[in-house]
Amino acid sequence: MTHLLDIVLLDGFLNNLVTWIMLHGGFFFLLFVVFAETGLFIGFFLPGDSLLFTAGIYLKMRPDLFYNLHYSIVVVLIIIASFLGNMVGYWFGRKTGPVLFHRKESWYFKKKHLARAHDFYEQYGKGTIFLAKFLPIIRTFAPIVAGIVEMNRATFIFYNIVGSIAWVTLMVLGGYFLEAWVKERFHFSLTEYIDVIAIGIILITTLPILYKLFFTKKKAAPANDNNSAAK
Repeated sequence: MTHLLDIVLLDGFLNNLVTWIMLHGGFFFLLFVVFAETGLFIGFFLPGDSLLFTAGIYLKMRPDLFYNLHYSIVVVLIIIASFLGNMVGYWFGRKTGPVLFHRKESWYFKKKHLARAHDFYEQYGKGTIFLAKFLPIIRTFAPIVAGIVEMNRATFIFYNIVGSIAWVTLMVLGGYFLEAWVKERFHFSLTEYIDVIAIGIILITTLPILYKLFFTKKKAAPANDNNSAAK
């Protein structure tokens, strides 16, 4: 979490990154980023939440960047990219399995990220695929872990679809309609405050769940149960 916030606070780094992606990378690069962040190892560092929110803002300001497509079509295409990214991650996990836990670490592969996603999966079960959509890093590794533990394919697809729809719709349409409201009411653009918005998104979506997962102590077993077991 600290690492993510440090990146966000680096003198407008995130603002410059997402703006560059939107203005120079284009819509297809946006789709690739979403695809990569939701299922490929190399995608865990990408700013998915902030990028989608910013995409919604630019969708309102610069529809030409999206080939003047209706916002509903753009949202559907991004949902498909998110869905396919998870499916690739799930397939990769099914094929590789436990080998990943013994793989040598590198600059783009850290066992701690995989272990964290595994712990999150154990804590929240099937709903992990839905919840992980709103959590940086875990979003990338959760489908891989689901494949490793051989989660039922139909169940995975269901939560993948629901999670992709919820995540993309909330982020993109949030930026789209909030930009219009702020522009009309306060006469400035949200693109000037992407860094602040990114911090807010990270805190709102990540802190409550991570706190429960890592800092809430499990209830100890009753003493009488231990004694009876000993007998």
